[in-house]
Amino acid sequence: MASASETLETDYLVLGTGIAGLNFALLAAEHGKVTIVTKKGISDTNTNWAQGGVAAVLGSDDSVEQHIEDTLTVGDGLCDRDIVELCVAGGPAAVARFLEFGVRLDRGDDGGLDLTREGGHSRRRVVHYADVTGREIQRAFSEAVRRHPSITIIEDHIAVDLLSMAKYGGEPACFGAYILDQRTGTVRAIAARATILATGGAGKVYVYTSNPDVATGDGIAMAYRIGAAVSDLEFVQFHPTVLYHPHAKSFLITEAMRGEGGILRTPDGKAFMEKYHPKKELGPRDVVARAIDHEIKATGADNVLLDMTHLDGEFVTNRFPNIAERCAELGIDITRQPIPVVPAAHYMCGGVKVDADGQTTIKNLYAIGETARTGLHGACRLASNSLLEGMVFSARAAEHARNAPRVRPSQIAPWSSGNATDSNDAIVVALNWEEVRRFMWSYVGIVRSDKRIERARRRIGVLREEINEYYWDFKITGDLIELRNLALVAHLIIESARRRKESRGLHYTLDYPNKLPEATPSEIQLTNGPHA
Repeated sequence: MASASETLETDYLVLGTGIAGLNFALLAAEHGKVTIVTKKGISDTNTNWAQGGVAAVLGSDDSVEQHIEDTLTVGDGLCDRDIVELCVAGGPAAVARFLEFGVRLDRGDDGGLDLTREGGHSRRRVVHYADVTGREIQRAFSEAVRRHPSITIIEDHIAVDLLSMAKYGGEPACFGAYILDQRTGTVRAIAARATILATGGAGKVYVYTSNPDVATGDGIAMAYRIGAAVSDLEFVQFHPTVLYHPHAKSFLITEAMRGEGGILRTPDGKAFMEKYHPKKELGPRDVVARAIDHEIKATGADNVLLDMTHLDGEFVTNRFPNIAERCAELGIDITRQPIPVVPAAHYMCGGVKVDADGQTTIKNLYAIGETARTGLHGACRLASNSLLEGMVFSARAAEHARNAPRVRPSQIAPWSSGNATDSNDAIVVALNWEEVRRFMWSYVGIVRSDKRIERARRRIGVLREEINEYYWDFKITGDLIELRNLALVAHLIIESARRRKESRGLHYTLDYPNKLPEATPSEIQLTNGPHA
């Protein structure tokens, strides 16, 4: 790389290497130079952890209209219908593109793609590769990106902040980002015609999550700091079933297990989902997660059980080899023993507000994938619509960004650490990180109340002051950048939840158990210009 004082130049700066970022890069590289930055390795993404699959209308008994209706129903009145129609219509083309890039997908006895069913779906429409679909997609697209001559991949670098023309007395337009080399501690600018946030979600805001450690809401925080609008951040999807075991580190148990006949039971063996939803185990995720949460609290148990033992053992292990292997490592034979599970933070339905082309409210700044709020998911995401969304809107963003005008100052100010010194008290970062995640789980989790939200609001205010002081006093590190972003996203989730005076989809509050007559998206945006 260039020296720290030099500015790197590119056409498209992509932050993040999940399916949305990689698909954008491959398409944008057809008409420009692409630089991809990832804070760890290219495969350290939420995509790589995705188990279930990709929803698309491919079955003879299915229809685009039915997929649209399922998405709208689960979204609980808050979806943007035009966006849903656009995304669902793009399903078959997205699957065709997977096959074009060599993504392996399971086939049925007739040679056609095997379709499974997940919660909220009225048909079998989820294409998959065993129970490691995301890993297979990540493999194929990562290989394609590494081979492309117009794409440069920069690993072990983390974006610190976006570059905004407003800082130079101009319009609020983005022209790149400051990037920290986590190996050397140096910061340099990368200038770009278009900047694309594909940084994934923010599951690490919560102490229990199915997400990898990189999911700290970086794109949402950076976009908000330069004045972009964010929307619907109160709608955090808690996956109903994550493996409960001291050594499992929140290992996801895919919804497809319930789609293939898995039954949720209390520790004494009683099935309970029929009390909560007519589709029982295949009800929407928000309903299933709240049901499990209620049963755990009512019984005093640590977890509930997902039972697959009534199904053919060979089918179960062949269909879910990754889960069977991981459980076996922990002493659980899923063909003979129920799997202990609990809910955990899984997916952000809200994010940076974008239009149908992924354009944020800031010129030349795009957000795609889980970082974005397109309007597809509404108040609750339909299972396996996320990888589909990443494919459809990354393609639209790549087409739109080719016409992005180059906007930048004549001279870009180099990064300055001022009087900051090396930290001698890194334990502060670790303790603040842990505190944020624990009170978010307790106060702004699956079931909320005004009193709990207010407690969280007070705590995050104090912590953000401490973090901000630490940020300016000491030289930055990757951990400190993530903590700063994590705390800001926690604040935005709390504020969004505080403003919603109803229960809808994933936002359930004891003080307002009913829905308002009209579904209205939430929105938060800085009104006094971009912040550092």
